[in-house]
Amino acid sequence: MKIKFQADEDLNQNIVNAVIRMSSKIDFQTAFSANLKGLKDKEVLALTASQKRILVSHDHRTMPNHFAEFIKNNISYGVLIVPKKLPVIEVAENIILIWEIFSEEEWINRIAFLPF
Repeated sequence: MKIKFQADEDLNQNIVNAVIRMSSKIDFQTAFSANLKGLKDKEVLALTASQKRILVSHDHRTMPNHFAEFIKNNISYGVLIVPKKLPVIEVAENIILIWEIFSEEEWINRIAFLPF
C-alpha cells in the first residue's frame, strides 16, 4: 500500500499545500480535516494509526516520547518529525521522496527526523 500522511496540528500548512501541489497523488490529510484540534499526543497517535497514516509533526519535544510509549502496546504507521527551520520546499521534497521509495509496511513503528 502507498503511504498516507497526516499533518499534526502544529505542522505548517504550507508544507501540506506544497506536497499536494507538487504531487497530487499523495494522500496528505490536514489537521483540520482530521479534527485534531485540542487532542493530546496519544489521541493523535491513535487516530493516525487507525487510519494507517504517517504523522508529520514539528513537535520534537513531546511527540518522540509519546510515540515510544504508544508503540509498546499499539501499532503505529510512523511519525516524521520536521524542524520548523527547514524550508517548506525541502520538507515537501523529502515527503514526496518518502512516498515514492517506501512502502507503508516499512514505516510501521518507525520514527524519523528530517533532514535524513
